[in-house]
Amino acid sequence: MPLSTNNNIMALNVGRAISRTAERYDGEIESVGSGLRIRRAENDAAGLSVSEGLRAQLTRLSQNVRNSEQATDLLRVAEGSLGTATTILQRMRVLAMRSSNGHLTDGQREILTGEYDKASSALDRMAQATVYNDRILLAGFVNVDVEASTAMASKATTGVVDVSLVGAEQGTYTFIDDGGGQLLTLGNGVTTQTIDTGVLLDAGRVAGGTKVIANFDRIGIEVTLSGVGASRTKGAGAYEAGELDGQTLVVEAASGGTFQVGPTISAADQIAFDLPDVRASGDLLDLDKVSLASQPGARAALSKIDQAITSVSAERGRVGALLNRLSHSIAFSENEIENMTASQSTIRDADMARSASELARNEILSNTSTIMLSQAFANSRQALTLL
Repeated sequence: MPLSTNNNIMALNVGRAISRTAERYDGEIESVGSGLRIRRAENDAAGLSVSEGLRAQLTRLSQNVRNSEQATDLLRVAEGSLGTATTILQRMRVLAMRSSNGHLTDGQREILTGEYDKASSALDRMAQATVYNDRILLAGFVNVDVEASTAMASKATTGVVDVSLVGAEQGTYTFIDDGGGQLLTLGNGVTTQTIDTGVLLDAGRVAGGTKVIANFDRIGIEVTLSGVGASRTKGAGAYEAGELDGQTLVVEAASGGTFQVGPTISAADQIAFDLPDVRASGDLLDLDKVSLASQPGARAALSKIDQAITSVSAERGRVGALLNRLSHSIAFSENEIENMTASQSTIRDADMARSASELARNEILSNTSTIMLSQAFANSRQALTLL
């Protein structure tokens, strides 16, 4: 082989080997440092595509578990209150049995009736106070019929943006809007409440660019009214005093709703739920008209209270079945998460033993290539001895 100073082929060959070894060395350093075999698309384009799909499914499954756990919390709040309702009903039954005994006087029965009424009020309060995430659970579920409610169907005129219900009774509520006095009344024929809208309005109207809330707290209805240019008005106009006069809100019964326990909107990934109205005045118990003031009345109350206890126990059983179903959903999702994580790990994670071996191999190759490069330069230095 001739001696040459312009082109050292041996040095070029060794340099190319050093460059490739350094590239592999850097890649293994990244793998060991990150724990990932696929760090960017160029490492394994097909594997990256598959693993990203698995990661998306894992995200959805993790949210399924969180949704199911929150649904379980909600139902446990309701179930605990239903247990308390049973305890109250048992006490009411004891009072009815006492009042049924013939040795008592009517005066003594009045005392028993007083305690019975207090227990009935405790049922009503407990139903209203059983709340999860600001939602009352045991007073019956209701919503507003938008199409039947003229106040909302004519929102371009009335300025009604939204209506929130907090324990409102079913029925048709009618507004009496005194435009001059700026008094707004809402009632269903049984319960009525009047509020002074003067403190909410600016010269008889909602100020431009704002919204106000007319809070009828005693009947459990909040009405949001819009001003000119307010954001997110859902097509509602601007409210001026007097425009709600004669308008109605129709409150109707509704189901509890659905728990989203899967990644799709199919029925298989949703669990419908409903909870009872356990107020003494509700249709399920119907105990608000019971009186222990007389022996016949007390005896008649026994069968109604027994039926109420049976009904509440049946509702507790339904809630328990839902809790079991959610528990199965959580177990199923967690099993999927475990197996899908294993699949993703197989595709994406680095084999640390192999990476460490490759790292050591490339380090040795890098050192030996450097030594060989110095040997390749020796041939060029030999040419100098001829000069």
